[in-house]
Amino acid sequence: MPSSVVNHFIYFPDTEILKIIYQSGAVYDYLKVPPDIVENFRKARSKGQFLNKVIKPRFKYRKME
Repeated sequence: MPSSVVNHFIYFPDTEILKIIYQSGAVYDYLKVPPDIVENFRKARSKGQFLNKVIKPRFKYRKME
């Protein structure tokens, strides 16, 4: 099911960076996200809910230009 919040995401396991491209076009890198969290995110029915409840509160991020 497509997400109304997340357009696409890419995970870089060597640096543990989760890059999220939002439907709005904004791009954020979430830092030091372990692989098990990314796998749970990948499997989540609602990417937006998982992002808001698990990823945003726990991991630092930076907005990309």
